[in-house]
Amino acid sequence: MYFGWIIFGAIAIFSFIVSSSLKSKFKKYSKVPLDGGMTGRDVALKMLHDNGIYDVKVTSVQGMLTDHYNPEDKTVNLSEGVYSSNSVAAAAVAAHECGHAVQHAYAYGPLKMRSALVPFVSFASKWVNWILIAGIFLINFSILPLWIGIGLFALTTIFSFVTLPVEINASARALTWLNSAGITNSYNYPMAKDALKSAAYTYVVAAVGSLATLIYYILIALDDRR
Repeated sequence: MYFGWIIFGAIAIFSFIVSSSLKSKFKKYSKVPLDGGMTGRDVALKMLHDNGIYDVKVTSVQGMLTDHYNPEDKTVNLSEGVYSSNSVAAAAVAAHECGHAVQHAYAYGPLKMRSALVPFVSFASKWVNWILIAGIFLINFSILPLWIGIGLFALTTIFSFVTLPVEINASARALTWLNSAGITNSYNYPMAKDALKSAAYTYVVAAVGSLATLIYYILIALDDRR
């Protein structure tokens, strides 16, 4: 039990460090302007068009680092600090989200798998905590509720790991295009790469944390001392 709390504490601390690092780097690279004056919106539209994609809209959404691609309505949604900003950070984030649009257009396997899992993961996320809590309270009467909760949590863990190649590939597509299209140069390309690398770490931490939690619940269920 104590070992589990130590693991959770370590993951929470590491997650905080990674999140703080990402925000710090985004803030730092947001102060480095791009040559040519292109905004995040301009970068997004150019990357989409360069990949032959004309049916995806680029919109602005509120918040910080709330950028995302929505495959259902085919929109690249850029946060306020990215949409109208002429910076290396904005270009990197905009290109990354367009990387997902390119994945969608070319039916990238892991993205299709993640999209197929969304309805099931949405259901699991809604009920998993309640079922796990009930399972722990009822463990002396029946182990079944706990195993049901573990099964639902396993689904969210699988989703976290399926997300990793999707995010890493989107960043790889973004960086390749930023370089080949001349959006970045030898000076600011490493900055864009560093920003996207930090963003990828957040998904790695989330996946590892989810796996550690899953193992923790499994150990509770298998504990023969109960």
